Amino acid sequence: MEILHRLDDLPVGLRFVLAVGMFDGVHRGHRQVLGTAAAAARDADATAFALTFAPHPGAVLGRGAPPLLCDPAEKLERLAALGVGLTVVCPFDRQFAEQSAHDFLARLAAGRQLRAVVMTPETAFGRDRSGTLAAVEQLAPELGFAVINAPELSLGGARVSSSRVRAELAAGRLAAARRLLGRDYAVVGTVVRGDGRGRQLGYPTANLHFDEPVALPPDGIYAVRASWGGRSVMAPAHRADGVAALGVRPTFGGGARTLEAFLFDFDGDLYGQRLRLELVRRQRGERRFASVAALVEQMDRDSARARRILRDVPARPG
Repeated sequence: MEILHRLDDLPVGLRFVLAVGMFDGVHRGHRQVLGTAAAAARDADATAFALTFAPHPGAVLGRGAPPLLCDPAEKLERLAALGVGLTVVCPFDRQFAEQSAHDFLARLAAGRQLRAVVMTPETAFGRDRSGTLAAVEQLAPELGFAVINAPELSLGGARVSSSRVRAELAAGRLAAARRLLGRDYAVVGTVVRGDGRGRQLGYPTANLHFDEPVALPPDGIYAVRASWGGRSVMAPAHRADGVAALGVRPTFGGGARTLEAFLFDFDGDLYGQRLRLELVRRQRGERRFASVAALVEQMDRDSARARRILRDVPARPG
């Protein structure tokens, strides 16, 4: 898949089918839209083109950017796996936000062959989100493209959306988030040095730093699967099971919220690595222990339980 960072870099004469969105999480609803775009592109002998934005429009328009559901590099890999041949990660600013839907689509089509725009009833772009499905259908004859209404995906009686995934995660419902995503929820961060306390307790941990805020479930202890290295996020060189602690470490007086993972049967150096953690199951909430010895005893039990969980729950492709 080709990745560009400016609309003006789109090739002259490009024949394409367009899908617009943040596609954060690349959940099952996104996959339905992007799969529709890829199929339409094949039928039209065209390129499936995904247009996404950085930063999130909410950060520019004063609404605030929601926490990420997917590492940006992983998102691009997932788009490519769905048959998207070209992605533009377009800089989003106030000037871009002021374009009308007509001007935005005319800009894309100028000197190129825009064959179709894939939308759902929830899709909207352009100034004040005026480029709704109905509005774009009215523009289509003038600009010479088709509009494909991709059916929305509903599960459990409600539409699959990124906001719904975030809500399930915030409530600690990992299984519900998994159904919406079609895979275990995962975060990707850089391993940084902590205070070294885990190693002193016999549980050296990989402490994750996130470049941007990520969606996280409630504080507690989690059975996790880790991966790192290799050619890409989705094709790692190394994998390991483990147990992770998310929280403020109240036994040691509390502090900043951190996510740290102890990897089973691993004794290497991970500092500086980009580590991906799949959160498979929450085992318990975070607790304050009366002594370090009591904490270590509980850590032993947590590790043994995580090993059992991960032994019994097969790794799920996604």
